[in-house]
Order: sequence, then C-alpha cells, then structure tokens
Amino acid sequence: MEYKNIKVVIKDSVGLITLNRPKALNALSPELMSELSHCVETLDSDSKIGCLVLTGSSKAFAAGADIKEMRGKSYMDVYKSDFITKDWEAVSRCRKPIIAAVAGYALGGGCELAMMCDFILAGESAKFGQPEINLGVIPGAGGTQRLPRFVGKSKAMEMVLLGQDRLMSATEAERSGLVSRVISDEKLIEEALRTAGKICKLSMPILMMAKESVKRAYEVNMVEGVRFERRLFHSTFSTQDKEEGMAAFVEKRPPNFKDK
Repeated sequence: MEYKNIKVVIKDSVGLITLNRPKALNALSPELMSELSHCVETLDSDSKIGCLVLTGSSKAFAAGADIKEMRGKSYMDVYKSDFITKDWEAVSRCRKPIIAAVAGYALGGGCELAMMCDFILAGESAKFGQPEINLGVIPGAGGTQRLPRFVGKSKAMEMVLLGQDRLMSATEAERSGLVSRVISDEKLIEEALRTAGKICKLSMPILMMAKESVKRAYEVNMVEGVRFERRLFHSTFSTQDKEEGMAAFVEKRPPNFKDK
C-alpha cells in the first residue's frame, strides 16, 4: 500500500512511523487513520520488526481529528460507519511494543492516539489536551477513559471540561504519569529509536506477554490481574528464551534470544 499521509522508515528492527500532514498539523483524517491502521498491522505481523515508534512533526504530534471531515457528519453517519472504532484501534491492538515520541501539540485525537501507545516519550515542547468540549462534543477515542487512568480523576476532569483552556505541559505530564520521560526536542527521535532498539534485542514472545499483562491491570481487579500475571509467568518457563536468558545471566554474557 502506498502511503500519502504517513512516512515509514525501517531502522534495523524498528519501524518508525511519522504522521505527515504538516499543513494541517497532522490532523487525523480518515485517510491518515486508514493508512496508519494498515501500517501498524503490517509491521505487527512482520517477524523482522521488534518495536514501533510513532511520531509527528516538531510542531505537532497530531492536533486532533480532522474537524473539516467531521463537521458534516450526522449521528447515523458516525454510528453506521462505526467512526473511530474502525481505524483508530489498530495501535491499541498492536501486540508488539509501540512508543509514542511526542513533540509539539498532542490534542484531542492526537492525545488519545499517543495514549494508545505503550508509553510516551515527550519532547520539551510537548503539550497535551482534550479540547473537544469547545467543539460541542466529548472525547471519543478513549480520552475520558485512558486519561483518568494516567493522571487521575481531578486533572483529567479539568482537562476534559476546560478543553483548550487547560493544556498540560511535558513537565507536568511526566510528573502526572502521562509520559515516561521528557527529552529535548532535538534528541527525541534519536532517544526513541535507541530505546526501541534496546527492546528489539529482547524476546518478542516474552515482550508480548509482559505488555499483555500490564494492560490487563487496567481491565480487571487486582486479584484477577495477579492471577493472569502468574499464569503468564508460569508459561514463560516453557520457552527456549527463558532457558537462554537464565543461562546467559549465570554465564555472565549477553543473551541471544531466538523468539522461541
């Protein structure tokens, strides 16, 4: 598939996806999201790819959904087409680790897209917000659900209810747990790729299990979550990579995982 709204570069075992609608501050049009969905699913099924990095431009990761595209839609239009669900959830369904590298604005759908990734590395210029309320709608790609889980009810409620008047800086986002680290804008992509490269050296089946287990924490209560983790932990003992990892530790050498 030829992409017009995103750029894809493979660096060793890392798939770097760049949102590429600079004139629209990477507004998430249906065409862009369709391309992104296809790209993520393709890279997720490629055995040569170990980790994905999703980024935008220095001005905007993504400034939200494309309002011009949404303006003329009716309730039946969005309901019958299952708007957002159809093409937006590929990132959240990706089994391989996926990192958001965010500089500039991550607003509305842009903030929600970043939160679908496994963790966020933020440039110093990053600003997060959910300004949908100013358009007469509410967040529709997980903003009211994921944001409170990251930053707590009070901050999330303030951001959702105040919209464009309550943006969160990179520093506050790190302090609140929305992003894992803040990095200078100039080194953001370099650091994201370096981090992804480290992940790629690990066992893919075990990475998938770890990711699945962490995500489970947001879906069930503590008792069920720990039980789920325990069963996955037990299952790692059936893998060749567990044998290799522990042997390498005892022998004081780097492990050579085979994804088996």
